[in-house]
Amino acid sequence: MKLLKFILCLSIIIPAFANPISAQTDSSDNKQHIAVFIPLYLDSAFDTYGAYKHGKTLPRYFNAGLDLYQGIQLAMDSLNKENIPLELHIYDTRAPKKIETILEGSEWDSMDLIIGHVTVNEAALLARTATSLQIPFVNINLPNDANVKDNPNYIVLNPTLITHLNGMYKFVQKNYALSPILYFKKKSSTDDRIKQYFEEAQKNSSSVPLKVRYVNLEDTLEIEQLAKFLDSNKNTLCIAGTLDGNFGLTLTRQLASLSKSYKTTVLGMPTWDEVDFSKSAYRGIEIIYSSPHFHAPDNKLVWELQSLYKTKYFSTVGEMVYRGFETVYLFSHLLTLPGDSLSTTFASHKNTIFGEIDIQPVLNKQTRTTDYFENKKLYFIKSSDGVKRAVQ
Repeated sequence: MKLLKFILCLSIIIPAFANPISAQTDSSDNKQHIAVFIPLYLDSAFDTYGAYKHGKTLPRYFNAGLDLYQGIQLAMDSLNKENIPLELHIYDTRAPKKIETILEGSEWDSMDLIIGHVTVNEAALLARTATSLQIPFVNINLPNDANVKDNPNYIVLNPTLITHLNGMYKFVQKNYALSPILYFKKKSSTDDRIKQYFEEAQKNSSSVPLKVRYVNLEDTLEIEQLAKFLDSNKNTLCIAGTLDGNFGLTLTRQLASLSKSYKTTVLGMPTWDEVDFSKSAYRGIEIIYSSPHFHAPDNKLVWELQSLYKTKYFSTVGEMVYRGFETVYLFSHLLTLPGDSLSTTFASHKNTIFGEIDIQPVLNKQTRTTDYFENKKLYFIKSSDGVKRAVQ
């Protein structure tokens, strides 16, 4: 069904590279112009004769760009109905033409906003471009500041790891301050950095510090090794302080296997958002992780979009569909509002479509000026026997 969705989408995408997409037919020059950089891989999808190269399959690496484009197209349909004067310029970041060459085009003189699904290097390049043009650049996917400093035109929609660790500490402080707390990690530089962020959150907290026991584990986890740290009379909070998915999920499965003797709650990383916790290996244990997104089933817009996808594509809605829609829709409306800075305008408004977005300035510790803006909204998702819900 993904292939069907891809084929249907091609009839819309390919013409978009010949002509910009307009949300409203308007021959005047009062439109807002938005540049969108997406990894579509169109050149790698077809051979020199125009034939699709992957048979009846759709490579997974196509999904993010395809879903993002579909979300954008749905937003354009809505904006068209609202008569918002807007024009989109779509660029495939995996096309042979380099971004540096694209940025030399004459259309950039009239550009009002850049949106991108980017790598670190692409984020840094587009952030510099945004500064030179004095227009905002919205990084839609990368949870990374790309080493950008003193650039209030740069907006990070996917919260950084530091933001997640700060949020996790506050969540634990609010909900598990009186529980035994174990912080499990591997012996690695990455896990050391994550632990450092968590400890910095503790130092910056004005409340009584949490009592956390830090435990280094080997790559090969033994159930008996874990059991000796647990208390059969109390619910123990176990923090999986690692971005190593195999290690963190193995830890979770082994704690689940001990659930009849030891009650535990596992707090994991934002990378767990895509994990299927309904599998039997995770039964009997509460699993919590942070995420900037939660699509509540009782949200009318979420329900309508899911119904549309089920009917039209026989498919579920990918995360990038939601992000593409809400980013283009929200920022297009904000472009029409009075104000000198779209970044500060965004920060001063309540922005909710499928979920909340809370854009706040990230200040430089030395100069106290704004380095960039970042979405600070985090949801904490609890999965119990495969049933997910947001918790405070």
